[in-house]
Amino acid sequence: MSREYVLQETDFLVSQTDAQGNILFANEDFCKVAGYSLSELIGKPHSIVRHPDMPKAAFKDLWNTLKQGKTWTGYVKNRTKDGGYYWVFAMVYPMGNGSRSESGYISCRRKPSAEEIQSSMELYKTLDRGYYA
Repeated sequence: MSREYVLQETDFLVSQTDAQGNILFANEDFCKVAGYSLSELIGKPHSIVRHPDMPKAAFKDLWNTLKQGKTWTGYVKNRTKDGGYYWVFAMVYPMGNGSRSESGYISCRRKPSAEEIQSSMELYKTLDRGYYA
């Protein structure tokens, strides 16, 4: 069984990606929690931390929301470099380049409550499993 990393109340994970989802920036908290150095993350797809327990429907909803220029929020189970996992409440924001065409995304994540994690796990059991490309 993989080990859970429980975020601290003060952890605030931030990352920025290009329009294709490749990491351009990750803050210290994100690197610490995910177990990667900044140099290991830069240029890699954000899916490097995607946990296989996450249903593809969650990511389909995320991408559909972002492509409409809207902010997506949700609870996400991510994978650490050593094979463990951690839960976050994520807010993902589309970034425009002035002409409103997408140029990338910023994601800010915080610690969810135990109740939020439990209800997300129950919901995700009802959705399709697997990766969303």
